[in-house]
Amino acid sequence: MDNEAPPINFDDLLEQLTAAIDTSDSGKAMSALQEADVDDTAKLVDRLDADQRTKLFGLLSPEQSAEVLEHVYYFQGADIIEELKPDAAAPIVRLLDSDDRADLLNELKDSDSEAILDELDDKVAAETRRFMAYKEGTAGALMYSEFVSFKASMTVEQILNDIQSKREKYIEYGVQYAYVIGARNVLLGVLPVRNLLFALRDQTAADIMIPDPITVEADTSVLDLENLFEQYNFLGLPVVDARKRLIGIVDREASTESLQESATEDLLKLQGLMGKEELRSMPLGVRSRRRLSWLSINIVLNIISASVIAFHQDTLEAVIALAVFLPIISDMSGCSGNQAVAVSMRELSLDLINPKEFGRVFIKESTLGMINGACLGLLIGCLAWFWKGNVVLGLVVGGALALNTTIAVCVGGLVPLLLKAMKQDPALASGPILTTVTDMCGFLLILGLASLSLPYLV
Repeated sequence: MDNEAPPINFDDLLEQLTAAIDTSDSGKAMSALQEADVDDTAKLVDRLDADQRTKLFGLLSPEQSAEVLEHVYYFQGADIIEELKPDAAAPIVRLLDSDDRADLLNELKDSDSEAILDELDDKVAAETRRFMAYKEGTAGALMYSEFVSFKASMTVEQILNDIQSKREKYIEYGVQYAYVIGARNVLLGVLPVRNLLFALRDQTAADIMIPDPITVEADTSVLDLENLFEQYNFLGLPVVDARKRLIGIVDREASTESLQESATEDLLKLQGLMGKEELRSMPLGVRSRRRLSWLSINIVLNIISASVIAFHQDTLEAVIALAVFLPIISDMSGCSGNQAVAVSMRELSLDLINPKEFGRVFIKESTLGMINGACLGLLIGCLAWFWKGNVVLGLVVGGALALNTTIAVCVGGLVPLLLKAMKQDPALASGPILTTVTDMCGFLLILGLASLSLPYLV
């Protein structure tokens, strides 16, 4: 008979956690967090307001706080640490893995991260600063320093004794491979734990290692890492410096997560959510400022588009049916342009194209734009003709959509390349530029063609 207690639902856990915080009961607070599924920990913390989070981490020990931070998203962890004083945050940060520590501090303002680093001991602070300096999206930014290494001359018996004496430490590392190093920490080989089990006690690490392992350098891109992981199906790769000295390990999970985070950030930028990720647990004023900073720019861009309509106001009043087709032409062209933006963004991220390939992208996209524009224009033109019984109206509407679709696809394909060449972020600016161009050109085309054909439309 199954005597296991039924799992506690999320709402009950949240109630237990908030009650424990209100009564300053650290034991019950940690119990509620530990009873939650790993995936629910971040959700629980997200449901707390800033004051509750600060009080919670004031109740927990540094070890307990570090355990909680390991189960939340790094940007949540940054918000939590930012709310603590440096002398309270430093003991928690010190207990994090080297890569998590660097990621978290890189999310903070420089003044806040420096204040915390000043509270850490010199060795940990120096290592953290070195990890923080690596460029985002590279092996150096993803690697960690918690790995097991042995000198090539050590015997199997010496290695096993070392493992036994540092058992608790190595268990935390989740060791499956050790690394064999020579003079000045130069990497010589990889030592699978399986090889240790079947080796003779007097054999050395050099005798049973896998020599000349595949390595990467700190500036290796995430895309190159993913290609290596796909090709060799490794769980991790050693990171070496220019002198082949072992400086860290980057694992496959971290590489994959980095690619996913990059895609998420690009999506948020395209939606106008600049800066670090927005969470609904953030202060209302912060969230409002972030969104308004983008929306205020869009007001200006929309005024430009609206001015085109104002300039052709007489035409629009004479042929009121045109008003029905203005948003259709704008929206359909925008959708086509966004498809082109997505393809260019993806090819840029995969290094399949470079910012100088304007001619190739223009030919590819303009050809596709003319085909799709003709098809969409014919469809909407026929609908306009059947609706009003005026073939000229159909030609105006259909022609405007066909031309605007071609323009939108070309702009969508080329703008990311142009921005990349200008060392600007394509994900951040491509969307608004495309929207302004498609709206302005769409309105200009349909109203301009209508003005030229006005005697046949009224």
